[in-house]
Amino acid sequence: MTALDLSSPVAVVGTGTMGQGIAQVALVAGHDVRLFDAAPGRAQDAADAIVERLDRLVDKDRMTAADRDSARGRLHAAGSLAELADCSLVIEAVLEQLDVKQQLLRDLEDVVDDDCLLATNTSSLSVTAIGGVLRNPGRLVGLHFFNPAPLLPLVEVVSGFATDVTSATRAYEMARAWGKTPVACADTPGFIVNRLARPFYAEAFAAYEAQSADPATIDAVLRECGGFRMGAFELTDLIGQDVNEAVTHSVWQAFFHDVRFTPSLAQRRLVESGRLGRKTGQGWYEYGDDAERAEPHTAEKAQPPAYVVAEGDLGPASDLLALIREAGVPVREDEEDHGTRLVLPGGGQLVLADGQTSVEFRDVVYFDLALDYRRATRIALSASQDTQPQTLSEAIGLFQALGKDVSVLGDTPGMIVARTVARIVDLAHDAVAKGVATEEDVDTAMRLGVNYPLGPFEWSRRLGRSWAHEILDELHQRDPSGRYAPSLALYRHAYATDKREGTP
Repeated sequence: MTALDLSSPVAVVGTGTMGQGIAQVALVAGHDVRLFDAAPGRAQDAADAIVERLDRLVDKDRMTAADRDSARGRLHAAGSLAELADCSLVIEAVLEQLDVKQQLLRDLEDVVDDDCLLATNTSSLSVTAIGGVLRNPGRLVGLHFFNPAPLLPLVEVVSGFATDVTSATRAYEMARAWGKTPVACADTPGFIVNRLARPFYAEAFAAYEAQSADPATIDAVLRECGGFRMGAFELTDLIGQDVNEAVTHSVWQAFFHDVRFTPSLAQRRLVESGRLGRKTGQGWYEYGDDAERAEPHTAEKAQPPAYVVAEGDLGPASDLLALIREAGVPVREDEEDHGTRLVLPGGGQLVLADGQTSVEFRDVVYFDLALDYRRATRIALSASQDTQPQTLSEAIGLFQALGKDVSVLGDTPGMIVARTVARIVDLAHDAVAKGVATEEDVDTAMRLGVNYPLGPFEWSRRLGRSWAHEILDELHQRDPSGRYAPSLALYRHAYATDKREGTP
């Protein structure tokens, strides 16, 4: 069975922002759409709001007036669930509470035909648990749209433990027919996106809690060095601190308090104080007409080194050698390969973040991973109190000579971008190994769902298949709580690669 015929009416129950967005998507695709809400008058208000948005699309020449009028004629506010009886698909987008969703779907089962597809737009609850109360749980599927639904292309099509393959296939093909990009996934906490995105927030918050840097600096490093669209602090202010923390807490609880998903105490305090982000005028940052923009820490101008000595090819940072030469700084190559680092004139070393700390070595400055060193506009450095001032100054001057702003962090193992990417890659391998989704769907979900510059497996291939395991193993030695312990899936992946290359 394939996508629903356009002659099939579709219903959306729950008319908040997400419900309205889903209804608009179905409407524009050509379906008759019924809106229902338990609160009197809300369904009609939602229908009116959708029509207003269609009017704006016409004003922007993104929709013809004829198509708008046709869509308006297919949109109906239902006064009771009984008016949904002939629908071929009903999507619930009601309150994110298990008992509320279960009761609604039980009521719907008494109304719709046996071949009607039922869907839940839950983002954090178990599809299996929601459908567990139904007489026929096989026809329930998760359809997790992302907000705003009319604009964002991704839809996670979630199969609960009892979901029939035909139901999942119908939902997948329907989402594609509606112009969306569906990805198939199993019913596990957080599905794909909310499961794999946790380290993006968690590592930024952990660096802040460790006083490695302030929010503005960490955000700038994630954007300007890591290539992310937004930093973790500004993004959670946009989402709402209460909403973001609730998802993190839900995933953590669902995984039986797995330390890899532990919520942030700093974020908890922010929520407790009512500083929820843009919607309250204050979160990590202040908002409003009089609010001053928080600026990242940027190092003062320093002199570049007279030369650098390259030992090894710098691995994922190998592009730096060409950039250094182009900047007019001579690069001397050591014929004996001692590792992957740059040696500065004062004897100090400049090393790509590897999960170790600067204080462990005589005179080392670490630099963070960049998505693209040529295009990056900022580089983060990490040094300890024992690092020689000349070494840090030469490192700052070198990257400034390449046209980069430089932010100096505290002695932070794994820096910001490197440990964030390593943890995302690890969770992705773990998810695929456990049958949550395919590698291709994981990459698609993370690019489209949260606008990551690369999917986790694309990153893994670019960085080398053992890179994430090596950096997490080093981090785990320094923080043996289990937070950074590489998954068995990542271990197998890295070890198998090494074996093929002949490493004992």
